[in-house]
Amino acid sequence: MTYVEPGGSWRPFWPVAGVVGLLVVVDLLLPGRGVPSLVLALAGCALGAVLGHTLMVRRAWTVRVDAEGADAGLTVGRERVPLADVDAAHLRAVTVGTAGADAGAAVLGGGGSLPRGRAGLPLRLIDGRTVLVPTRDPAALTTALLAALRDTPDGSRGRKGTLGS
Repeated sequence: MTYVEPGGSWRPFWPVAGVVGLLVVVDLLLPGRGVPSLVLALAGCALGAVLGHTLMVRRAWTVRVDAEGADAGLTVGRERVPLADVDAAHLRAVTVGTAGADAGAAVLGGGGSLPRGRAGLPLRLIDGRTVLVPTRDPAALTTALLAALRDTPDGSRGRKGTLGS
């Protein structure tokens, strides 16, 4: 099972690409001088800036939960937390509102604060630190994390070796 929440959308890119495309078409259809080269250059620069920003946001803030394989973990941008390091009891307490984040908790993915439009899902690690996971849908991320952790009633994580130990 894999849960992926993209860090950004392509929506800002398409209107700018449409305007640049319209300018190119107008330049080709107009007889004579057409659209000034400075306007085309500025439109191209704007398209490049929007493309760069969209790619950066998608790389930096995409949240991914991989539950399968030896590399099972939560990834936000370039930061990765193995699922074995997540305190599932604290995550369940967060869902009922009896637990939260420590003051000054670090934001996964880098940066000192949460990106605009995202909430911070508090996650306690087994070493006692609390981190915030930037997400647009905390309920869906919580469900994915709890399903990936597969806790059993005796407190073990439900992962066993090849010999059942």
